[in-house]
Amino acid sequence: MNGLKQNQDTYLLKNVLLETGFLYENEEIVATETALFDIQIEANKIISIGPAQSTMNEKSFDMNGKLALPPFRDMHIHLDKTLYGLPWKAVFPKNRTVKDMIAKEQVIIPELLKTSVERAEKLIALLQGYGTNFARAHFNVEPTSGTKSLENLLQALEHVKYSFAAELVAFPQHGLFYTESARLMEEIAKWEQVDFIGGLDPFSIDGRIEKSMDLTVRLALDNNKGIDIHLHEGGESGVKTIHYLIDKTLENPALQGRTFISHAFALANMTKSELEYTAERLAGAKVGICSSVPFRNMLMPFRELEKAGVEVFIGNDNIQDHWGTFGSGNMLQKANIVAQLYGYETEFELSRCLRYATNGIIPLDDHGDAVWPRVGDDASLLFVDASCSAEAVSRISKVEGLIHQGNVVEWNNSASV
Repeated sequence: MNGLKQNQDTYLLKNVLLETGFLYENEEIVATETALFDIQIEANKIISIGPAQSTMNEKSFDMNGKLALPPFRDMHIHLDKTLYGLPWKAVFPKNRTVKDMIAKEQVIIPELLKTSVERAEKLIALLQGYGTNFARAHFNVEPTSGTKSLENLLQALEHVKYSFAAELVAFPQHGLFYTESARLMEEIAKWEQVDFIGGLDPFSIDGRIEKSMDLTVRLALDNNKGIDIHLHEGGESGVKTIHYLIDKTLENPALQGRTFISHAFALANMTKSELEYTAERLAGAKVGICSSVPFRNMLMPFRELEKAGVEVFIGNDNIQDHWGTFGSGNMLQKANIVAQLYGYETEFELSRCLRYATNGIIPLDDHGDAVWPRVGDDASLLFVDASCSAEAVSRISKVEGLIHQGNVVEWNNSASV
């Protein structure tokens, strides 16, 4: 069985290790309790979960006690312009401002587009090997590539439609008005395959926050899309952009819960009172933050944002491209980095860090009640060589298998499905 066609089979996964609760000593969580289960899959759904039994048949596959976890979700990545699949090449130290990089892209994109379908597929395969079955992918919209970046990405996604899912962000990488991208964004916003309207540093690139953000908001509202803008700007312009977008989201409730700021580095340099005020407003407007870990020497204020009720997501962003040298594609590694950066090291804290890899889905809630998987859920699971999610995060455990909506995508286990 593989992820190349739609699965209609019924089969049983035996001896799957699932988390069942926390073990306490003196009211402190000291370990995660687990047990072995059998999981019945029919087409793309989980139809039963029960204690492991000894009976096997031709449609039973022994997982040998591998731990099941929710598949990983990369919430910020550029699938359309990776260099992955080409010979290794680190970034040049020159041409490092965003405008310098725009000029570089205008030269290299025509050549990159020739092989972008194949390279996007290779990058998706890399992600799948690390247990990721979903991504929020930003694709270029600018005069150099026109609609070609989207067209090529859609081809790549069509080829993996039964093994991988994505939501797409139309990203004016060269600015809305710095280059003549506004007209293209108007056109692409109408495409049904597009889920979000993106944006880029409206002050430093386009020269005016209001003009750029007003167009972004209008395109989202007119076409029933969400918003996910890149905001690298720090200082006053970055802060103003954050609050301007909050204002617009509060004015338009249809955007609440569907609006995100990627990177949002201005948050890292705020005073305590500024951050508390901004985090409260972000939470009130239901505007999420999707940022990077790490980003050079910058530590984003995840703790403060989450304490205020702001949704915080992470992603790999660039994986070996002309913008960045680093990026393994491993979301479990990202969760491990979060744990190290923010000092999360207890059993409970590490288990909570798994949500950075899964976009919030974790096997046990904060009270230790099992909440995943459940009967009726999509049959999407990954399997790791670990005793619990805390160990998986701490040790960046090896992914042994990935099932996407009933289709087996990766299989390193001795069992053959």
